[in-house]
Amino acid sequence: MKVWIEVLTPKQALFFEPLYHALKREGYEALITTRVYREAEQTLKLKKLRFSVVGSHGGGTAFGKLTASAERITKLANLIQNWKPNVAVSFSSVEASRVAFGLGIPHVAANDSPHSWMVARLTIPLTTFLCCPWIIGRSVWREFGGPLRRVILYRALDPAAWLKRHRPNHNVLSQLKLKKDQPIVVLRTEEAFASYLMGKASDKEPVVGPIIDWLLRRGLDCQVVVSTRYGMQAPVIRKRFGEKVTVVDRIVDATSLLSYSSAFVGSGGTMTVEAALLGIPSISCFPGPKPLYIQYLERLGLVETIRSPREISTRVRRMLTEPEAFEGQSMRGKQLLAKMEDPVAKILSTINLAGKQRIR
Repeated sequence: MKVWIEVLTPKQALFFEPLYHALKREGYEALITTRVYREAEQTLKLKKLRFSVVGSHGGGTAFGKLTASAERITKLANLIQNWKPNVAVSFSSVEASRVAFGLGIPHVAANDSPHSWMVARLTIPLTTFLCCPWIIGRSVWREFGGPLRRVILYRALDPAAWLKRHRPNHNVLSQLKLKKDQPIVVLRTEEAFASYLMGKASDKEPVVGPIIDWLLRRGLDCQVVVSTRYGMQAPVIRKRFGEKVTVVDRIVDATSLLSYSSAFVGSGGTMTVEAALLGIPSISCFPGPKPLYIQYLERLGLVETIRSPREISTRVRRMLTEPEAFEGQSMRGKQLLAKMEDPVAKILSTINLAGKQRIR
């Protein structure tokens, strides 16, 4: 069987990497496609996965997204028509959904982000099988025209797919010139170009900027590391804070970095979940509608949502000066990860089911 895997973000590269290897062990052929997008390409290279670059990211405007998507659909259609896969797999990629539907290829989609409603409206109705975390359930997809009888639930949050297989590598510390004996506080910038954050975030004014101001103002004994996205965020942070912070503007083993951290502040989603499941005291300052997985982790006391930069700095100070107060939270996060099932196994079985079908 031939399986086409679409990877558009670093999270998707991490999520689908173990699936790719599982497919190869089954004797299947697998083709990975992506687009011109620094983080996705670098993550695929870091994982030593072969891939084809087709089209580009549309940027932060509606017009740019529309035209880039239209161009990409045409290029993908030509590639996929020639390769002739039995099944398509994506994280609700708009272009993969349209191409798979148009060419009559069963499409298995993973999706833990109904808050990204624009993407959901364009992809969910075209999906053959939809795989998602059990906390989201089936009914939330009804308003998007989802195939409710074909929604496959797995008892895990998406990062479990790679966290269960990950072993921390301390080389990331020397790579970033970080000291082993001084606490590390990691901040993650928002996905400013995401459709669900248009009008709520700016690539030139990262949400974490004022938070860093307060952390530095408090004079905490720690190393501040900022993991950035896109082109402008890193230069903006560097210009504003200079050598007072470590700016990560390339793909590194972020999971290992989190493993050696004392606190995490995230204005995105994936790294916040990662940190919580690794047992790292975590704060979310997500600027858009709160994702369901963040709400779930909040209810378990594994993530706190705080919007005030001053309050965040106060909380981080406590995380650094009273680590014993967060030992219970850390243990609960690790236990939750251990109890989660492997999403890869569920998606692999769904691919096998989809492979027996043909839309037309």
